[in-house]
Amino acid sequence: MGGEAVPRYSQIVAELRRRIETGELAPGDRVPSTREITKQWGVAMATATKVLTELRREGMVRAVPGVGTVVEAPGRPVRTARSAAASRPGRPSDVSSGQAALTLGRIVAAAVMVADTEGLAAVSMRRVAAELGVATMSLYRHVADKDDLLTRMMDTVIAEHPLPADPPEGWREAIELAARQLWGLFRRHPWLAPALSVTRPQMINSALPYSEWMLATLHAHGLDLQSAFTAHLMLLNYARGIAVNLETEREAEAHSGLDSEEWMDTQEPTLLAILATGRFPALSRLATAGYDLDLDALFEFGLQRLLDGLASVLNESSAD
Repeated sequence: MGGEAVPRYSQIVAELRRRIETGELAPGDRVPSTREITKQWGVAMATATKVLTELRREGMVRAVPGVGTVVEAPGRPVRTARSAAASRPGRPSDVSSGQAALTLGRIVAAAVMVADTEGLAAVSMRRVAAELGVATMSLYRHVADKDDLLTRMMDTVIAEHPLPADPPEGWREAIELAARQLWGLFRRHPWLAPALSVTRPQMINSALPYSEWMLATLHAHGLDLQSAFTAHLMLLNYARGIAVNLETEREAEAHSGLDSEEWMDTQEPTLLAILATGRFPALSRLATAGYDLDLDALFEFGLQRLLDGLASVLNESSAD
């Protein structure tokens, strides 16, 4: 009597596992999406979803908001706020014991680690104190309140990646550099974008060089200071507007257990039913071809279009 047939999803898992273990898919590489799996192996969407779920359960892949599912680094430890704070360069190794002197730097670093690993909603004075192994009230000797702590958190992470001392000569290259560096900050710290306020800006010392960089660059190439600052706010809020999806997606994934691609799969039957009416032919063609949302590509596409518009404004200013 023959053995039981291996489930189709297990066969696909085995094949992707082989590619990962042999290095064909390296750490950080994207693995096939559920849509790609359905096309390549001819299976249902539910089966493809099960494949990625199993690979994540095995710790071989992880979901990255705006990128997709990527190969996990071998031996990468589960990163908790406490373990991350303990491993930060220049930090005491036993940050949870409370034995080291409580300083403002330790408090801010612990809060940043909580936000990085679990989201901004997890940050509270009580939680930070627990990470440091100290009484909650002891934090108030160093920070006034949670808003003060949040401002210091933002100041710290922005200061860790300063702009270069010498900007590029061309205005477009200089603006691109600053915008991409800001996007990189949002990428590294998903909580940063929703924490920043445009209408009620916090006094963040390390952010002032960004404003100065933008103003000086655009003013030197013909824009008046009012228009230059408006352009700066436009670019800042553009990057921030895309980046807020990083934190909301992380929260949604934590609550639902589904990454963005898997969630979209659950919406597909409803979408296809609507498209079947024939009322939306362009959307129907797009749905047939497929569309992979890549936030990095979306940011870059929009950045270039905004800079094209700024180029027109600068040309008009120089012609006056």
